[in-house]
Amino acid sequence: MSKRPVVALTGARGYIGQNLLKKIEEKADVIALSRNGDNYEDSEHVKWRSCDLYSMADAEKALEGADIAVYLVHSMMPSAKLTQGSFEDMDVILADNFAQAAKKQNVKRIVYLTGIIPKDNEPLSRHLRSRLEVENILRAYGTPVTAIRAGLIVGPKGSSFPILSKLVKRLPFMVLPKWTRMETQPIALPDVLNALDKGLQDENLANKSVDVGGPEVMTYWDMMLKTADVMGKNPKAIPFPFITVNLSRLWVSMVTGASKEIVYPLIESLKHPMIVQKENYVEGVSNGQISFEESAKEALESERQDGIRLKLPELPSMKQDVRSVQRVSLPAGETADSTALYYVEWLESFLNPWVRTTVDDEYCCRIGTSFSEKPLLELSYSKERSTTDRALYYITGGLLTDSKKNTRGRLEFRKIPHKQELIIAIHEYMPSVPWFVYKYTQANAHLLIMMLFRHHLREKGYGNTHPPLKEENPL
Repeated sequence: MSKRPVVALTGARGYIGQNLLKKIEEKADVIALSRNGDNYEDSEHVKWRSCDLYSMADAEKALEGADIAVYLVHSMMPSAKLTQGSFEDMDVILADNFAQAAKKQNVKRIVYLTGIIPKDNEPLSRHLRSRLEVENILRAYGTPVTAIRAGLIVGPKGSSFPILSKLVKRLPFMVLPKWTRMETQPIALPDVLNALDKGLQDENLANKSVDVGGPEVMTYWDMMLKTADVMGKNPKAIPFPFITVNLSRLWVSMVTGASKEIVYPLIESLKHPMIVQKENYVEGVSNGQISFEESAKEALESERQDGIRLKLPELPSMKQDVRSVQRVSLPAGETADSTALYYVEWLESFLNPWVRTTVDDEYCCRIGTSFSEKPLLELSYSKERSTTDRALYYITGGLLTDSKKNTRGRLEFRKIPHKQELIIAIHEYMPSVPWFVYKYTQANAHLLIMMLFRHHLREKGYGNTHPPLKEENPL
């Protein structure tokens, strides 16, 4: 008998992940990854691991021993009590950590579930633009990637179908914006799982992007009507072409009760046709067999018989930590390392004479004031975890830090692969001041400083005055 492959499955407790785990554990040994993986019991072919993909060290440990890795990660839900930044920028960090960890652990292939990327001459929505950027980042370090691109997935949980079903259920009549007449190709959950399974098994799909869809091309209004028919409803429709996407996302969020973090990016994407494209078609993978009506019946029947509520993911319980992520331009000739040092220098120059900064021979930084010897923040440079493309500092002290609770707080400067852009991020920072004070003072001050620094880099730029600290070393 051939050796069972070892598959690392991210999001193993999520909507897609739970179902995929059941499907593949019969023929593979699975490393099931979750933020709270230690809370679950291992079985003969499933080993649970806790993993925070915002940490590259965690990602490396998570993928140890894996032959293939499945990437089902999305950052539309906040991951800290206070989250500053867009989901697009946070997705960059997650994907970059995962891709670099896969390279270090000699993972043979990555299978990535993403969205269909349309070619309709319209600027991509934020959601689809981010999905494509993640796909490119996963490919950036040389590990072959199989991208399974799907449109609306029909099942009892997830995001898109519960939104649609709640609209039908709660509205006796519906105003139909222009986007409800856009064509899409919905796909049933079992067909998506089959496509992912084939992506895991078929090495010929490596480095390919495969569109998948069900047997029908429909408009969103068609889907609403069929869902209403399954529910035994007959909603009245009022065409109204003047409602914009921005207005639509607001009333969809209000009617369904879903968080704007999920609804807004999804609704913005509905302006695009989401149809399987010929150049991305693979026989036996792209062509789902289950009709929309059949899959909608199955989802709604699950709700009735098993007590499964058609609902969106709930916000996780969180400690009082902070994640703040901003994207800035990277001047030509500069690196993440040199930009980090320049930021400390700029901070003193910009806030002169109130702020003073120092950098020692080990590149550790102290940020303080001119009227006190005690620093506001102490940043310890991690030489072992840094490269020219990523400068990592641990937040190790200072008056603004809760030193007892701040065990994993860190600041990083990270170059985005193949772009002259940089991510500046604070992770798991625990402030010393009371939470409500921090939220309305220090947190807003940090955002303002980041905005000004972004403007400074974009408008003024700076010369190559800070050469790289070292040659890039493997992580």
